[in-house]
Amino acid sequence: MLLAFFGLSLTSSWGNGHATTYRGLLRGLRQRGHHIVFFERDTDWYARHRDLPAPPHARLHLYRDWDDIRPTALATARAADAVIVGSYFPDGIPLLDELLGHSPAPVCFYDMDTPITLAQLRLQRCAYLRADQIPALDLYLSFTGGPMLAELERVWRARQVRPLYCACDETAYRSAARSSHPPVALSFMGTFAPDRQGKFQRLVLAPARRLPRMSFHVAGSMFPEPHTWPANLRYDPHLAPDRHAAFYAASRFTLNLTRQAMVEAGFSPSVRLFEAAAAATAIISDPWPGLADFFQPSREILVADDTAHLVQILLHTSEAAAAALGRAAQQRVLDHHTSAHRAAALESYLERLRRPERARDAVS
Repeated sequence: MLLAFFGLSLTSSWGNGHATTYRGLLRGLRQRGHHIVFFERDTDWYARHRDLPAPPHARLHLYRDWDDIRPTALATARAADAVIVGSYFPDGIPLLDELLGHSPAPVCFYDMDTPITLAQLRLQRCAYLRADQIPALDLYLSFTGGPMLAELERVWRARQVRPLYCACDETAYRSAARSSHPPVALSFMGTFAPDRQGKFQRLVLAPARRLPRMSFHVAGSMFPEPHTWPANLRYDPHLAPDRHAAFYAASRFTLNLTRQAMVEAGFSPSVRLFEAAAAATAIISDPWPGLADFFQPSREILVADDTAHLVQILLHTSEAAAAALGRAAQQRVLDHHTSAHRAAALESYLERLRRPERARDAVS
C-alpha cells in the first residue's frame, strides 16, 4: 500500500514521543513492503533539535505554510491507499475538512494523546480535531485502550475504533550491553509535565536526597531549576533515540511516571515503558488502571507511589531479582509490543477497510 501520514514530527524527538513511535511504526510498515509519504510542518522548535533530518523509511515533505503544501498534500492523499492523520498535526482540521467525504482512500485519525484530545474536545479547545469530524472518519486509532474505546464510539460517534498502542523498535535494545552492576541505581526519561511533577518529586528527587551514595539519572527537556537537584542526580536535557538503549542498560532500575490524564483514562502505556523493558531493565511504575494488561506486577514490573516504598525497593531488591524482572519484561515486549507488532496490526486494520471496495469492484 501507499500510505500518507500527516504527523507532529518525524524528524525531531525533542520534547515529544511521537517521533519515536512514528519511526518504529514506519520502519515496520516498510519492512512489510509498504510505501510511506510523511508530511511535517517545519517549525523552528524542531528545526533546532532535529535528530533524524533524513528519515530512511519514508519520503518526507517538510513545509512551512499549509497553503503552499496543500496541493501536494491533497494529491498525495487522494493517490494513497490510506491516509493517517496524527494527533497534534497542526493543520489537521483543514486537512480533514478537505478529505472527509471526498477521499477515495480510507481516512484514519491516529490519536497518540487520546485522553488529552477528548478533554480538549469537551472544552471545545482542540486545535487539531473537531468533534464533528470524528463520525466521518473511517477509523479512529487510539494509543489508549480500555473504556475510552467505548466512549469514542458511544459519545463521539466514531464509526470504528481500534487500539494502536505505542511500541518499541526492539532491534537496538535487545542487544544493549548490560553490566551485572549497572552504575545508575534509578533513572527516569521523560519531558517535564506539570501534572506529574508531584510524582517526580516523590519518586526521583526525594529518593535521591535520602540515598546520597546511590547515583540517579534524569533525561528530558524543559525541567525547571535542575541546578537545585541533589549532587548525585545527573541531568541530560535531551537524549536522542540512538542513545536510549545505553541509557536504560546503564540503569539498575528505571522509573515510569504517567501523566494525570493517562492515569484517569487508564490503559495508556508509554513509549519509554516499552523501551526500558526491551533493554531488560527492571521497571518501577506509578500505579494506573490497565497496567496489568501490559506487564504482570511483581513478575515483570514493580509498582510504587511513595518515597518510602521506592527507597525500600532500591535498598532491598537483590541484583538477581532486578535482573529477573528485566528479563521477564523484555520477553513480554518481544512477544507482544514491538513496532513490528504494531505495523502488522495497522496493516490488518487497513486491509479490512479496503475489502468492501474490492468486493464492490468485483461485483461491478
